Amino acid sequence: MPYAFIHDVPANEQIYREIRTLLPNGTPPGLLSHVAILRDEGLRYVDVWSTEQDWIRFRDETLAPTVEKVLAEHGVPHDESVTTFEEVNVIDVWQGAA
Repeated sequence: MPYAFIHDVPANEQIYREIRTLLPNGTPPGLLSHVAILRDEGLRYVDVWSTEQDWIRFRDETLAPTVEKVLAEHGVPHDESVTTFEEVNVIDVWQGAA
């Protein structure tokens, strides 16, 4: 069963682009879909992964260190308490070509 979540963060598109540029090229193992949405309050990420373990591995080994680096360059602490994270139940994943 896929693992999915919605994550709202108080970041802007510039910070997102800086983080994204530093991430490895190609799709991380286990990622089925990632959508970044610009909102008045910041950004919303909607992710679907093959498994929760795939997400955790990518988050801990790749994403978190990169986010920490970029936020530090902007003088912003990496504070998860200012974000919301909601796991969601996936009933279908339909993905088109990029």
